[in-house]
Amino acid sequence: PKGKGPQGKRITLKVAKNSVRVAFNGRRRLDLSKMGIATFPKCILELADVEELDLSRNMLKKIPNIIEKFQNLMWLDLHSNQLDELPAAIGTLRNLTYLNLCNNKLKGLPEELTLLRSLRTLNLGLNCLETIPTTLGTLRELIELGLFDNALTIIPKSVKKLPKLEKLNVKRNPLPEFAEEEEPIDTVKRIESLYLVEKKDLCDSCLQICQGERDELHKLEDMTPGPSNKPSFPSLVTPNSSARDNQEEWRMK
Repeated sequence: PKGKGPQGKRITLKVAKNSVRVAFNGRRRLDLSKMGIATFPKCILELADVEELDLSRNMLKKIPNIIEKFQNLMWLDLHSNQLDELPAAIGTLRNLTYLNLCNNKLKGLPEELTLLRSLRTLNLGLNCLETIPTTLGTLRELIELGLFDNALTIIPKSVKKLPKLEKLNVKRNPLPEFAEEEEPIDTVKRIESLYLVEKKDLCDSCLQICQGERDELHKLEDMTPGPSNKPSFPSLVTPNSSARDNQEEWRMK
């Protein structure tokens, strides 16, 4: 019904034009992030020739099929909205190399997503995905793939074996094959920082503490047998006192 739900901010063409920036890479970016937008603004079709579009951190629930008008897009950021699905027309954006869909409510992915053969970065983290299509393995240019914080129980082999994939983030999914082993508890205290000072720079109490710790260290050194270069004859009996007393006499003879 009309008037139900958040209406969001209305974006005019003038506002959109004033939001076009030139990025460091020389591309024109239409930055409409954090604008309180709840409905895809159709007026931005007048700016469909931009190379980058940022609609992140809004209240968008749907991306219409008219997204296909943005044929020059190489970079599309839709993270932190309320999207529960993607339009099939997403597959027409063949120049996309970066697509961020993190922190939405996606429960599935359209098959057309696999048509984005130029994608290098795809972020699907923080959604409600229980499965991902095996055909995602056709995105052979992917370098980074984020699947963290979903409900995935399996990652297709075709995805894990992508030839250029360098970073695959699947943390916080119920994946048995990616279960992290608990790190063993290190019972040995290790020194992380070492500070060297002269005695004259220490107060009396600190000097006493250092002296006490040094005494304890010397005790440990005394208890630890050191390496010996002397030959060992464990089968021989230790000479008695009379033998030691007669050593000089033996040497003279």
